[in-house]
Amino acid sequence: MRKLAETLLALGLGILVGALVMALWGHDPWSSYAYLLAGALGNTRALLSTISRSLGLVLTGLTFAVGARAGLFNIGAQGQMLLGAVVALSCGLLRLPAGVHLVMALLFAAIAGMIWALPVAVLKLTRGVSEVISTIMLNWVAHWLVLYLVVQKLSDPILGQRTFTAPLGMRFPVIKGELTWALALVLATALFFWWFLWHHAKGYEIRAAGLNPRAAAAAGISVRGAMFTALLLGGVAAAWAGAIQVLGRFPYAITSDLANLGSLGFDGIAVALIGRNHPLGILAGAFFFGTLATGAAKMGLRGIPIDMIYIVQGVIVVSMAAPEALRLIRIRRPAVALREEEG
Repeated sequence: MRKLAETLLALGLGILVGALVMALWGHDPWSSYAYLLAGALGNTRALLSTISRSLGLVLTGLTFAVGARAGLFNIGAQGQMLLGAVVALSCGLLRLPAGVHLVMALLFAAIAGMIWALPVAVLKLTRGVSEVISTIMLNWVAHWLVLYLVVQKLSDPILGQRTFTAPLGMRFPVIKGELTWALALVLATALFFWWFLWHHAKGYEIRAAGLNPRAAAAAGISVRGAMFTALLLGGVAAAWAGAIQVLGRFPYAITSDLANLGSLGFDGIAVALIGRNHPLGILAGAFFFGTLATGAAKMGLRGIPIDMIYIVQGVIVVSMAAPEALRLIRIRRPAVALREEEG
C-alpha cells in the first residue's frame, strides 16, 4: 500500500507539473488532459489501440525488472527486441502449417534473444564487465545488423520502404480492431514471471541475490547462477516484444527505418520503474504508457504542439519512475561496493 500511495502521489505531482507547463504556454491543461483520455479510452476502438500499443512494453519492462531483481541494470532489451523481430520475420521464409509457423517463429525469436543476452552474462560473470556497458554496445550492434538485414536481405521487392509481410499463417489472430491474440502471450508471460519470481525456488534465489548477494551466497545460493538465469529470461521476453510487433501488429513487417519497432526496449525501463519492477505492476505501467502514446494523437489534433505533448509525457513518466529509480540506486550502491571489494 505504501508503494501504491507513492506511485499515486507521483502521478498527481506529474499531472500538476504538466498542467503548469501547458498553462505557461497558453494552453488549457484540463481540456488537454480530457482530450488525451478521450483519445486513449474514449471508445472501444481507442481502448483496443491502447492495449495493443502496451503489449510490447510489458515484455521489455519484464526484461528490465527480472534483471533488477537479480541486482543487474540490464538495458539490453532494445537490442534483444530488434533481434527477436527480425528472426521472427525471417521464419516467414519457411513453409510451415498455420499455427505451427507462429510457434516456430516465437521459438526461434526466444533463442535469438537468449543468444544476444549470453555475451552480457559471460562478460559479467567471468570478467566482471558492467552489464550497462556491454548491453549498450550490443544494442548498437543489433541495431545496425538488423538494419542491414531489413534493407539488404528482407526488403520487399515492390515496396522497398519495408520488408516482406509476415505470412497469414504466422500472424497472431485478430481479436478485434488492432488487438490480436498476442495479448494472451503477454499476459501468460507476465503471470509466469510473477509465479517464477515469487513462488519458485529459483525466483527466490534471484530476488535474494539482488537484495543482498553476500547473505545469499552465505545461504548457499549461487549469485552468478541467479544473474545468468535473469539475463536469459530477460532475453526471451525482449525478443518476444519484437516478435509481436511484427506478427501481431500492422503492417506485419519491419519498416526500412525500424520505426515500427521504435524504442520499446528503452521505454520498457520506464514501464518497469513505474510498475516497481513487479510483473503485475508492469501490466499497469505499460497500460499507462500506452494511454499516453495513444492519447497524444488526440491532443495533437486539438492544437497542442507535439513538442509540448512530449514534455508533458516526460514530466509525468519521470515523476512516476523516480521513486523506484531512487530505491534501486540505494540498493545497488552497497552491492557494487561489495563486488568491488571481493573482486
